[in-house]
Amino acid sequence: MIKTPQSYPELADPQLRPRYTGIASFFRAPYVETLAALDIALIGVPFDGGVTNRTGARHGPREVRNQSSLLRKVNGVTNVDPYALARIADIGDAWIERPFALESALDEIAAFFRSVHAAGIVPVSVGGDHSVTLPILRAIAAHRPVGMVHVDAHCDTGDDYLGSRFHHGAPFRRAVEEGLLDPKRVIQIGIRGTTNVPDMWKFSTESGMRVLPMDEFQDKGWRYALDEARRVVGDGPVYVSFDVDGLDPIYAPGTGTPEAGGITMIEALRLVRGLQGLDIIGGDVVEVAPPFDHGSLTAFHAASILFEILCITADAFTRRQ
Repeated sequence: MIKTPQSYPELADPQLRPRYTGIASFFRAPYVETLAALDIALIGVPFDGGVTNRTGARHGPREVRNQSSLLRKVNGVTNVDPYALARIADIGDAWIERPFALESALDEIAAFFRSVHAAGIVPVSVGGDHSVTLPILRAIAAHRPVGMVHVDAHCDTGDDYLGSRFHHGAPFRRAVEEGLLDPKRVIQIGIRGTTNVPDMWKFSTESGMRVLPMDEFQDKGWRYALDEARRVVGDGPVYVSFDVDGLDPIYAPGTGTPEAGGITMIEALRLVRGLQGLDIIGGDVVEVAPPFDHGSLTAFHAASILFEILCITADAFTRRQ
């Protein structure tokens, strides 16, 4: 440390320094490029090769890092201090050497996360488009299928599109087919929007996933959705995946596939926060596309949701010890 605090010794902790200082890392956590002495890794996945229309999510991790500097260390509602519960650091990006080759790019991401998982570290990640969740699951769910709480405007259980089965509209169909997800322990919350065919998401319902459309969410409320999520996933290991297009576009204009009439930020925060106590084995926030954002609003909201995921992940990690 070149600069030594003179008046305020507590500023030896970089996370307590003024939030406009320092190199941007997720939540101003330590930045390391090693897997030693870590429990939870904050990871960027700057890849949007699976996008079917508006690209830009490859820039998501960098801007979410920047906006996450606005957040402090302790959860103001649950009083969880994740950094007191687990050793946490930003380990950088799962960047891709061959980003123009879609399937091999996903293989590169999976290899990165296998290294993290093999070291006994729990990943909390920022995409990138939603296709990146498939290789993450390939790494952390290879030895048994897991449950999932999935917030999104879309089920992402499509199939072939323009010659590819591995785009951001199909990762969870592939994950079920590969034995990574137990569909009967998957809930998909906030589904809405137009489609080109009436039964576009039939794989979700036919495989046994609990699809909770936005109209049902609106009619019955976030507490009902939370109760349903806890009922569906049960006591087993569960992954949390939050696509920012699950939010209403007023809160998340910076995304590639917005849909009108989504979840509010307070509902999103309370929904994720309410998952505390589940056996969370990892999570992600995806589809932040800064080129479409306004005032970094989407990136800030993504960082806020990411912090809630970090808190429940740290709590789950502690419970497993």
